[in-house]
Amino acid sequence: MKDIYPQYADNVDLFAIGVHPGIVEDINTLETYRSERDHPWPVATAPSQVMAELGVTIQSTKIAFDSQGTIVYREGMGLGSDEEWHRVFTELSQSQ
Repeated sequence: MKDIYPQYADNVDLFAIGVHPGIVEDINTLETYRSERDHPWPVATAPSQVMAELGVTIQSTKIAFDSQGTIVYREGMGLGSDEEWHRVFTELSQSQ
């Protein structure tokens, strides 16, 4: 995704959000991780209630929302091929 996202960055917002805000990951820890890996997207935290409502219980859960807030893509840890990300980002770019 690191090589794919920049092609869509002008039309699609992407955030890496910590799974365990305040417990394991604070914003500084997430930013350090992002910087060390040269990820081109920002990091954020979210209240644990939001993560629970979305069913996020493990790292690397990927959820894409369209401009209406509808979940249009969801995969777990280690899933999501380059081809899938091109498709998802293309669809999101066109739905604005």
